[in-house]
Amino acid sequence: MRTHYCGELSAGLVGQSVTLAGWAHRRRDHGGIIFIDLRDREGLAQVVCDPDRVEAFKTAERVRGEFVLKITGKVRRRPEGAVNPELRSGEVEVLAHEVEILNTSLTPPFQLDDENISETVRLEHRVIDLRRPVMQRNLMVRYRAAMAARRYLDAHGFIDIETPVLYKSTPEGAREFLVPSRIHNGQFYALPQSPQLFKQMLMMAGFDRYYQIVKCFRDEDLRADRQPEFTQIDVETSFLGEQDIRDLMESLIRTAFSEAASIELPSPFPVMTFAEAMRLYGSDKPDLRIPLVLTELTDAMKGVPFKVFSAPANAPGGRVAGLLVPGGASLTRGEIDGYTEFVKIYGAKGLAYMKVNDASQLNETGLQSPIVKNLSEAALGATIERTGAKRGDLIFFGADRQKVVNDALGALRAKIGHEKGFASKEWKPLWVVDFPMFEYDEEAKTWAARHHPFTAPKDGHEEFLSTDPGRAIAKAYDMVLNGWELGGGSVRIHRQEVQAKVLDALKISPADQQKKFGFLLNALQYGAPPHGGIAFGLDRMVTLMCGADSIREVIAFPKTQSGQDLLTGAPSAVGEAQLRDVHIRLRTPTP
Repeated sequence: MRTHYCGELSAGLVGQSVTLAGWAHRRRDHGGIIFIDLRDREGLAQVVCDPDRVEAFKTAERVRGEFVLKITGKVRRRPEGAVNPELRSGEVEVLAHEVEILNTSLTPPFQLDDENISETVRLEHRVIDLRRPVMQRNLMVRYRAAMAARRYLDAHGFIDIETPVLYKSTPEGAREFLVPSRIHNGQFYALPQSPQLFKQMLMMAGFDRYYQIVKCFRDEDLRADRQPEFTQIDVETSFLGEQDIRDLMESLIRTAFSEAASIELPSPFPVMTFAEAMRLYGSDKPDLRIPLVLTELTDAMKGVPFKVFSAPANAPGGRVAGLLVPGGASLTRGEIDGYTEFVKIYGAKGLAYMKVNDASQLNETGLQSPIVKNLSEAALGATIERTGAKRGDLIFFGADRQKVVNDALGALRAKIGHEKGFASKEWKPLWVVDFPMFEYDEEAKTWAARHHPFTAPKDGHEEFLSTDPGRAIAKAYDMVLNGWELGGGSVRIHRQEVQAKVLDALKISPADQQKKFGFLLNALQYGAPPHGGIAFGLDRMVTLMCGADSIREVIAFPKTQSGQDLLTGAPSAVGEAQLRDVHIRLRTPTP
């Protein structure tokens, strides 16, 4: 039906007859000559309809926005001064010989070049929204990123193997989506949070290098970088160490960004330990474009009379830290109050601050703050010296449990960094390594796996599994880019006795170990090779490539933040007969 895509037209086709097919992006009547901007997935082409071609002109008069057209004509150069350098086809236009309306269209609910459309309207009319050039570009970048990853992995000996979507419920991780079984009354499948255990068993089966671009499902609260269903580039290897895997995967990401979006990431990626990331940035996915760092003040505040600082400084697991904001003394009281409310989201009770008028005077004259009189000269001196504060700067303080201080000041650092212009425009990737194997669950009063319970301990840390789990460091690694976690992985446990120790540390009884993970524990007894891998969030990768604000901008048919599909109306109620088939009765009937 067509000889060329609209965006493919160029000066090399001048004088040739072409046939185009697409949508009328806009129609302009210039007093006897009609211009139609025809659009398809590759771009726009300007079509000229003049009265000399009577039938074509009559048809063009009936054309309205989003009509589907087939146009045949001759390519010619645009008149001098009419070249559009922003279009791939901007040097030429098509003089229409034939215009055929393949289908008409209602007036769309919004203009495709309108940049101020509410997301609700866009998602309700997603088919129309996806016609917008920016969405066409985003999904093409996604396609190219996936293909670049496939080519790279294929070239490095990886095999694409599918794993099940109907899986066994293992509720130690995030909340799962359950699927009731019709045949097995009262029993359920779960949609997989990841193919983790299957890919490990593929290594035990001898496939050596596996990959899959796969859908995963988590019934979690949503945010800009989360969806209930998302896509991973899932990778697993045998007989490679931690550094080997990181080198291979770093090259994969650098290749994908280059081929899909012409973005050249630096080489090599810097490496930072988890402990250093938390100490300096309060986050295990720090945005290194922002130069602001946290300053450790816990030891300096142990003896001060100000209990807000001294109590956490002396408590096990407490922390006092400062965040220096250069030039921050110019912040208004309203801005400081806004930041105070912001950190409360992360559990902080408040936000102390100190404006520096004269760093040489460690008193209420040189340092402007209600807390100055409650801090010793030694504590004030340590604060100024360690932060490097100068006249006109401001220091924010966090004092609480380590997690609260890290979460609150880490988020505040990112917020101020972007709002106040501290963030650079560079690409800043890094590896974060040496994660703790476990984190303590205060509510359950027990240890929980920080990543998942199949991560191997660092050499020499196996003994801590049974004696002091909090000291055990994992062979785990996350790739971070501009404050977003792109992927996470680890070297896995390949010896059954070590896996049993980890599950024991998590207080999973031998009976529950067999019930939940027996298939894995049994497989580990039959010569499992050393193996490890990683999973990258394809949605997040493409969001960064496209410079979008949310992963919803790079997913064809996403859910809202409340998990709804506004296009199809999912989730929705089902009939009593369907519920009866899967042996379910609703406790609260659906209205």
